[in-house]
Amino acid sequence: MKLEKIISALDVLEFRGNAAAEISDVCLDSRKVTPGALFVAVKGFESDGHSYIGMALDKGATAIVCETLPGELREDVSYIRVANSRLAAALSADAFFDHPSGKLTLVGITGTNGKTTTVTLLYRLFTEMGYHCGLLSTIANYVGSERLETANTTADPVTINSLMARMVASGCQYCFMEVSSIGLEQDRVSGLEFAAGIFSNLTHDHLDYHKTFAEYIRCKKLFFDSLPKKAFAIMNSDDRNSAVMLQNCQAKPVSYSVRGLADHTARVLEQSFEGMLLKIDGQETWCRLIGMHNAYNLLAIYTTAVCLGEDATETLVALSRLESAPGRLENLRGPRDLSVIVDYAHTPDAMENVLKTLREIAPERQLICLFGCGGDRDRSKRPEMAAVAEKLADRIVITSDNPRTEDPEAIIEDIRKGLDRDGMAKAIVISDRREAIRTAILTAPEGSTILLAGKGHETYQIIGKEKRHFDEKEIVNETFASIL
Repeated sequence: MKLEKIISALDVLEFRGNAAAEISDVCLDSRKVTPGALFVAVKGFESDGHSYIGMALDKGATAIVCETLPGELREDVSYIRVANSRLAAALSADAFFDHPSGKLTLVGITGTNGKTTTVTLLYRLFTEMGYHCGLLSTIANYVGSERLETANTTADPVTINSLMARMVASGCQYCFMEVSSIGLEQDRVSGLEFAAGIFSNLTHDHLDYHKTFAEYIRCKKLFFDSLPKKAFAIMNSDDRNSAVMLQNCQAKPVSYSVRGLADHTARVLEQSFEGMLLKIDGQETWCRLIGMHNAYNLLAIYTTAVCLGEDATETLVALSRLESAPGRLENLRGPRDLSVIVDYAHTPDAMENVLKTLREIAPERQLICLFGCGGDRDRSKRPEMAAVAEKLADRIVITSDNPRTEDPEAIIEDIRKGLDRDGMAKAIVISDRREAIRTAILTAPEGSTILLAGKGHETYQIIGKEKRHFDEKEIVNETFASIL
């Protein structure tokens, strides 16, 4: 591709070089640069890409996008100076891969909770209905049926656009993706053409990055501010922040609600560990998922499908066949009538939703909550999660999550600050998560429900900067086997 095509997509402050130069790739990581590549120097959270321009040139980069030109310019290299290299990275990737999002029906979801479940089930629903689809999520990326591993909730713009280009080449018609607040603030989805945007909810999360809740809201709102007029803005009207998201939004607003009036509504009629009976827009449907939060997720999925032109009845039939996303309220049944629930809940609101669901479904069973909190992340939610566990669980096991570079004992001490005397009396602390899981299961009274919160689909634990294999479901099944 000619460099001039990429330049035309950027707001260029200064250009030096050859606009007719051939560009073979777009790179944000100097280690991945190949001869003929365009290197975009992005000021990151931990390092500044401008420091690696020399390395990129040594590896054969023929063009550089940057906010500050290097002191020494090479005659055989083109330099494009811009005001915002993050935005330029997204627009460069979009141009280089020939605007792939515009060749798909792209649906994004943002919010604190429910993103992964909603996009995963949308992908499964539309696949069930006969479409070839792509998925970009926290758990994995899919191009059709091909699974690709993922590292972030919202990937970098080069990865996003390259995956969408692969989707287009493979014949995908739809793409469903999670859109995080951090990804929005860092312009990772700038330039993408969305057909619909979904707002799930907004609660406490990522304040280690955003610092204030107001800034967190502002970043979420960026998604809806950028939607085109022809798109749908699908809003959970039961969350008061939906009104904020719609301010200055040009897209067509469509509301959904489980508690009040809206364009599309649902009510939970019955539920058990096997599923729940919903009444969606007046029609009863049995679904295999459980919990009020999943009623919201399923209604968001139904609303999206109807907005995109699918028949309501056929959508409900397909909806009834869907199973939960991995690590979301997964029920592992064991000896002594034990149920171990594996769930990704890692915020106070998410953990409260799960515990309330388990309490409502089986109020007679003892409820044990095992959880920890991630290191190098928002410390303020740690005592809040403890308070939630104290209020809703009969017994509490406090342990590690992904401690990263923090001392696990210091994280646990932050958690314990949320417990009063009664909470301390029903809590035990075992910092080794494997031993905590084994202890929770082996000491649980017969007929108990044990929630393992925080890890969900993850099959690793991050200790220091090392990612170690850690699969909670394997540990649970091994512990069950030791009981038999």
